[in-house]
Amino acid sequence: MCAQIQDVMTEDVISCENTTSLQRVAELMIRHDVGSVVITTDGDPYGIVTESDLIEAGYKSGKPFAEIPTRAVASHPLETVDPTRGIRFAVKRMQEERIKKLVVVEELDVCGIVTVQDLLDHYGTLNQDLRKIHELRDR
Repeated sequence: MCAQIQDVMTEDVISCENTTSLQRVAELMIRHDVGSVVITTDGDPYGIVTESDLIEAGYKSGKPFAEIPTRAVASHPLETVDPTRGIRFAVKRMQEERIKKLVVVEELDVCGIVTVQDLLDHYGTLNQDLRKIHELRDR
């Protein structure tokens, strides 16, 4: 059976409301050592702000981050995936949408995030396991 998104996703997702300033988003990214924050509207998933979004917003607006609300910068609509989908589906979706992260949503609730790095780590581990099997077979 193929691995599912829930097998490789990160469950701890940092989020904030869309009225939050980019300064607060940057603080959350630094404090939690993450590259993105899920943006919500009245608690429902709305969009995402990534490190790249922060850099672009700062460069283009010329305003301090404290003056920029996340709703002005967040990628919207949010690209989501069900936790029971296969990881090959996530890879294909990321390629098609040209994105590096998918927010994992189950019944409108955010339950995780899966990134390109998560998928690379999974495939790297799989390759190591296959090499070990091959080495054992050759003994």
